[in-house]
Amino acid sequence: MGALLGLGVGVGLLLIWSAFALPRHRAEGPPRSAGPGRTDRLLARAGMGTTSARAFWVVCAGCGLVAFLGIQVVSQTLPVSLTFAIMGGYLPVGLVTGRARRRQAEFAEVWPEAVDNLASAVRAGLSLPEAVGGLAVRGPEPLRPAFARFALDYQVSGRFGESLDGLKRVLADPVGDRVVEGLRIAREVGGGDLGRLLRNLSGYLRDEARTRSELESRQSWTVNGARLAVAAPWLVLLVMSFQSEVIGRYASPGGVVVLVLAALACVVAYRVMMRIGRLPTERRILS
Repeated sequence: MGALLGLGVGVGLLLIWSAFALPRHRAEGPPRSAGPGRTDRLLARAGMGTTSARAFWVVCAGCGLVAFLGIQVVSQTLPVSLTFAIMGGYLPVGLVTGRARRRQAEFAEVWPEAVDNLASAVRAGLSLPEAVGGLAVRGPEPLRPAFARFALDYQVSGRFGESLDGLKRVLADPVGDRVVEGLRIAREVGGGDLGRLLRNLSGYLRDEARTRSELESRQSWTVNGARLAVAAPWLVLLVMSFQSEVIGRYASPGGVVVLVLAALACVVAYRVMMRIGRLPTERRILS
């Protein structure tokens, strides 16, 4: 009986070990390749798709280290230096996020003009690949590099679908996804109504951009007020760092508690304010 019990325990432990230690394989279907991570998607939306996520985080770490050393030299207070090191490390993330937001807003303004150029080129008798590649010359300035890349890819490969996939990766824009997929469908099924589709899409994009611009102008005071309210206490703390007899109090346990609670309050308040005042953002459902 004891041997049987020991055998059962051993088999159970072996099964538990194998569940964590041995590699697992899918029962059916080919293994899926891992898609781009969150950092890679952010860099792509900011127009920095050639920058690797590892290099970006190295820059963040470098900014945090520079901020830490600079504040430590001035204040000689470790908790304060660590606080500004975290802010310095987050600075590249905030800058890239803002750049991605501005790039998407800039694209939203010029997409109607690009679609109008496509419709005119198709109406003039150009083939669809020629019309799309022509936007590298006749299209809006912010979109020209992406369409120049498309024209080069199509010239080299001659594959319209793969070139459109590359265009989507370079643009990394939800409106661009809709335009690209519309062109793909028109190419595959024979777009007899392509001109009318493009004109309707252009009108829809103009109305959407106009409405969103009005909402963002009304929302701006909320966003700016939230940012100012969050930044003000830390600007005061930065000025206090030059007064060693005052800033030294934050090296005590009570000072550390104050810094931690203040940071948590600022983060929570800022996130709540931004969530209340944010506008719905379009997601890339066709990427």
